[in-house]
Amino acid sequence: MTGTPHFDDAHAAGEARRAWREALGVALATSAYGVSFGALGVASGLDIWQTSVLSLLMFTGGSQFAFAGVIGAGGLAAAPAAIASASLLGVRNIAYGMRMSPVIGAGFWRRAAAAQFTIDESTAVSLAQTSARARTIGFWVTGIGIYVGWNLSTLAGALLGDVLGDPRQYGLDAAAAAAFLALLWPRLRRRQPIAVGIAAAAVATVLTPVMMPGMPVLLAAVVAIVVGWSNWLGRDEVPPRPAWDEPDDVAEREGLP
Repeated sequence: MTGTPHFDDAHAAGEARRAWREALGVALATSAYGVSFGALGVASGLDIWQTSVLSLLMFTGGSQFAFAGVIGAGGLAAAPAAIASASLLGVRNIAYGMRMSPVIGAGFWRRAAAAQFTIDESTAVSLAQTSARARTIGFWVTGIGIYVGWNLSTLAGALLGDVLGDPRQYGLDAAAAAAFLALLWPRLRRRQPIAVGIAAAAVATVLTPVMMPGMPVLLAAVVAIVVGWSNWLGRDEVPPRPAWDEPDDVAEREGLP
């Protein structure tokens, strides 16, 4: 039984506000870490404008760090390896695009614009929401917010790299990870999501020191898909009752006509 129109409107408004809060929080945390990329890019031998253009056009943090890291280690001669590493990490965005297609909706220009903002954070915030409108808000606010903030902080890091020193000492990388954990935590209430998270984290942790950048992430994603698809630990779990199916008056809660 659905609730009254007033209740439904208030509930939808509350979900929209929550989507805005989560999106802006993740955007601020992730954008701040762009300072690290700006400093790393300049330290790796790129000039300020090359570093900034990477953020403007590539705009996927993991791929950018992989590219700059390989260039820093091997110089321009390592450019093919840098491109390969960045491309490998960027493969995951294809899966994100497929998952986000129903959220983004139809229309060539809408999809073309969304392609630039389909990243880890925008996908995570969107899928953490419970209604179509909130998912749309989560995607666009997170994606656009991070794009603007990341490019500004990249420029700041490139300009002030020598002054800032090692940006890792400020813990900005931990801020981005903490934002992801905040989105993930409410979902870790049943055994199956916990198993998926542990399995993927274990694989990524073990393989990161011994494999080229990008491969541990992709293999961890494969493990997560296998564990999640098989539903080994979730067969006996009863899914929670949807919010819109909850009783909305005393008579229904007490089983009265």
